[in-house]
Amino acid sequence: MTWLSRTMMPVRRAAASVGAALALAAAFLAAAPAAAQSIIRDTEVESIIREWSDPVLSAMGLIPADVEILLINDPSLNAFATRGRIMGLHTGLILETDTPNQLLGVIAHEGGHIKNRHTLRDGAANAARQPFLVSMALGALAIAAGAPDAGVALIGSSQYFGTLGALRYLQSQEGEADLTGARALEAAGESGRGLVEFFENFRAQEVFSDARRFPYFRSHPLSSDRIEALRRPVMAGSNYERRDSPERMAQHTLMLAKIRAFLDQPTFTYRAYPMSDTSLPARYARAIAWYRDGRTERALTAVDELIAGDPENPFFHELRGQILFEESRPLEAVEAHREAVRLMPEAPLLRINLAHALIETNDPTRLDDAIDQLKLAAARENDNPLAWRLLGQAYAAQGREGEARLASAEYAFSLGQEEQAVQFALRARAMLEPGTPEWRRAVDIVLASGATPEDLADLDRRRARN
Repeated sequence: MTWLSRTMMPVRRAAASVGAALALAAAFLAAAPAAAQSIIRDTEVESIIREWSDPVLSAMGLIPADVEILLINDPSLNAFATRGRIMGLHTGLILETDTPNQLLGVIAHEGGHIKNRHTLRDGAANAARQPFLVSMALGALAIAAGAPDAGVALIGSSQYFGTLGALRYLQSQEGEADLTGARALEAAGESGRGLVEFFENFRAQEVFSDARRFPYFRSHPLSSDRIEALRRPVMAGSNYERRDSPERMAQHTLMLAKIRAFLDQPTFTYRAYPMSDTSLPARYARAIAWYRDGRTERALTAVDELIAGDPENPFFHELRGQILFEESRPLEAVEAHREAVRLMPEAPLLRINLAHALIETNDPTRLDDAIDQLKLAAARENDNPLAWRLLGQAYAAQGREGEARLASAEYAFSLGQEEQAVQFALRARAMLEPGTPEWRRAVDIVLASGATPEDLADLDRRRARN
């Protein structure tokens, strides 16, 4: 399990002229974090969630590959959908689900926002703006007509009416997302019971102040009417009585154990999963906790026992490689990571782990293998910053400066650092053989910044003169 820091793009703020009207609604409109968040990348957890959610997204009419699901390392109970078909799930929300169907229900609801193209902040801002401006205008007219008391009252209530407009719009969107998600669950052969259960479990949060209410229910306000409006079509569905399979329940339990073991302090894990618990999730959690607690040999022994029980599980080999790598034993880590890749060759993160271990052996004869692994990973996940950073490192170690600069350009490009990406791409273009795929990619990055082919031709002429 790895962590990345990514800045979530804040949704555009409302115009300053109506900022006051939206102040009271702000707590309900925080659908996505505006500051940098720590994002978890874990092939096992991601694979489980995609396995469950992709059929539902397809039934909704979305292309699953176009929907990016982010795992946010945050203990708060929250989830969100933003522009660009991005869905975020906080670890706190995942850990609060009792069943896979509950988590799938939340995913279906957030998918409903994406399907319906809900942009919560902008839409609610627009909904608040009209009653706010109307109240202000009526107040001004009342004052001009000789009724100053009525005019002042109207102007003073403009914020209130603006907030009500925003909340009505927000609740309308939530109801639409509920029904869209419920229909998709039914079409995919899933029960919508979990979504209703999840909402019912936290209905009491509505009576709390914003300071005590879970973030998810500040941005997704509940009401008895809303739950009942969702319950009726869900109960009428042919799949309502369908329960999660034992296999899916086992996946859910294992996923929760892994998340807790990586995020909680080891002492908490030892208490939650004592030695008396010999279940697979408990043994997995303890192995992770011993590794995080610096008890390396005990962790390796535990992982070896897991592998002996299920030698075809790539994630046990991945954990073994991670432990060895972080203990500065990269050569041994290579063996474990290579086995993980053999068992799951389509997973980019597993190839990146292998490449990283190969590079850290400081053996020049292993660099070509590392480069091959990273190129395969980047072909499947071309916005992974770590893949490009390691590729640049490997090329630089081989003295291939043009390719190293291009990899640095891709790294900056994946992080949205346009100016740095262009600078590296221009340097790469000057070093690479014209007409090669690498040279053309460097040109593409420059052109993506807004430069034109004429700009590049002018640059070439100036370089030739110098």
